[in-house]
Amino acid sequence: MVTIGNIQLPDFPLLLAPMEDVSDPPFRAVCKANGADLMYTEFISSEGLIRDAAKSVQKLDIFEYERPIGIQLFGSDVETMGECARIASRVEPDLIDINYGCPVKNVACRGAGAALLQDVPKMVRMTESVVKATHLPVTVKTRLGWDDNTKNIGEVAERLQDIGIKALTVHGRTRVQMYKGDADWTLIGKIKENPRITIPIFGNGDIDSPEKALLYKNRYGVDGVMIGRASIGYPWIFNEIKYFLRTGQQLTPPTIADRVTVCRQHLDFSIRWKGEIVGLFEMRRHYANYFKGLPDFKPYRMRLVTSDSYNEVSAILNEIQETYSIIYEVAA
Repeated sequence: MVTIGNIQLPDFPLLLAPMEDVSDPPFRAVCKANGADLMYTEFISSEGLIRDAAKSVQKLDIFEYERPIGIQLFGSDVETMGECARIASRVEPDLIDINYGCPVKNVACRGAGAALLQDVPKMVRMTESVVKATHLPVTVKTRLGWDDNTKNIGEVAERLQDIGIKALTVHGRTRVQMYKGDADWTLIGKIKENPRITIPIFGNGDIDSPEKALLYKNRYGVDGVMIGRASIGYPWIFNEIKYFLRTGQQLTPPTIADRVTVCRQHLDFSIRWKGEIVGLFEMRRHYANYFKGLPDFKPYRMRLVTSDSYNEVSAILNEIQETYSIIYEVAA
């Protein structure tokens, strides 16, 4: 069993990464139903939350079935981050997570996210401010360092543990790498080998198959893995990894009917949460991922992303299921 403060997780838990414009409540719902053990909100701007910006406040929406659930915060001001942690704690998540890993320009260039890897003393002060501001466990997600010359994650892990974080997730790339190249988990493994480190260490980056999850578990000794991009349109990956770790065998891939069913569940939640107009619009980014690999799917995708009617989208999904189920039955 893996413990984060008072949160108890199964052995080798699978975490859903916080992803901007992706890991909202509808997406988290289908991932939870398919095996995610711990999930996080999209990252929330501390400055936006302080000024009560509607987009930031809405990201505080969490639901009982999601637990354990963490709220992830980012910002560049030490005092503001502490106040933001107090605000976020009022909605009673299970933990508060700090984003020191986001590499995108409009975050890092404002001194937030991965930019803090260039100023470890400030990162320590900010983390301490958040720890003192909440009664909840505080965790951190970060990267190996800013660039190849400043891979300081070993120092970061020790210093953040010393001021009270309860778990650390490390993405195996530097900020300069963004999401290019292969993730390097070597330094993540070295953190686990450090006798000073007693908190759970989770690895993140390029986990896109059950085989790789098992390989990295054995090779680097991490306490669990965080999965991001591989879960988009494919929430089944969590249960597939669990089954493979338990049995050494592959689960049967989702059928066309499975894909349509989960896509529809995602759509229905999106509409319940944000209303039909916004719910339909925000689902458009997901259709191609749910039906990735289907031959000649482009005409269906174009119809899905241009429809502004739930009934019409539902009818298209029914048509997709009927058409591709026949194709795959014939192929079989």
